[in-house]
Amino acid sequence: MGKARVLILRTAGTNCDYETRHAFDSVGATTSLEHVNQLIGGKVSLNDFEILVIPGGFTYGDDIGAGKILANELKYKLGAEIEQFARDGKLAIGICNGFQALVKAGLLPAFDGRVEQVVTLAFNDSNKFEDRWVYLKTNEESKCIYTEGMQPIVYMPVAHAEGKFVPKDSETLSRLQKSGQIVFTYVDEHGDPTGYPGNPNGSVEGIAGICDPTGRIFGMMPHPERHMHPTQHPRWAREGLKEEGDGMGIFRNAVDFVAKNLI
Repeated sequence: MGKARVLILRTAGTNCDYETRHAFDSVGATTSLEHVNQLIGGKVSLNDFEILVIPGGFTYGDDIGAGKILANELKYKLGAEIEQFARDGKLAIGICNGFQALVKAGLLPAFDGRVEQVVTLAFNDSNKFEDRWVYLKTNEESKCIYTEGMQPIVYMPVAHAEGKFVPKDSETLSRLQKSGQIVFTYVDEHGDPTGYPGNPNGSVEGIAGICDPTGRIFGMMPHPERHMHPTQHPRWAREGLKEEGDGMGIFRNAVDFVAKNLI
């Protein structure tokens, strides 16, 4: 059986590409780091991969809004290829800046398969960059293939200035809730809804990650690639080592899905 082939997309300002590559390498994938211009110019084909990853960073300096320029490239220069990629049943994940790009390109939440922007990630309520560890509640009713079998509460770091999840209107929020597309929410250590700093950005309903209706396209603000190994937990020396970091399951689930369904 072949290995899942993962394309990690980078451009000016991407800075989490190597950590994300390590995450997928750790669960047995074959990874390739490619500049967005390689795809736009046709030198690399998205068809050669089963998983598309848009990692964190500050693409193009977030000059006109976090992830916005990359979102425009995805939508207007690679839109047809990405839409075909999704129709083929393949996977995509955007982390932090990648999540920002996916929602601003209209690739999430993709109600009824429509590519249009109906949610955004706005400036943090604290009006400053937030770099801290947070607790996340896994929605057991979510359709997301990336979080199957994960613990009810997981612990991961955030690092962003524009992470406040805001839906277009109450109808959009209601649809996300009813369709099982809300994947993670910010909570306290007991799993209860929380305010700042547990909800580090003021996200509506504490939303930290969503997926598309198929569960195969996923975006989240926290960084699972930064909690792959037990020693990455900030309190491991006091609380003891877990078997693995809380983020590893996300990458393993993606690779396992490909092995079972695409290769």
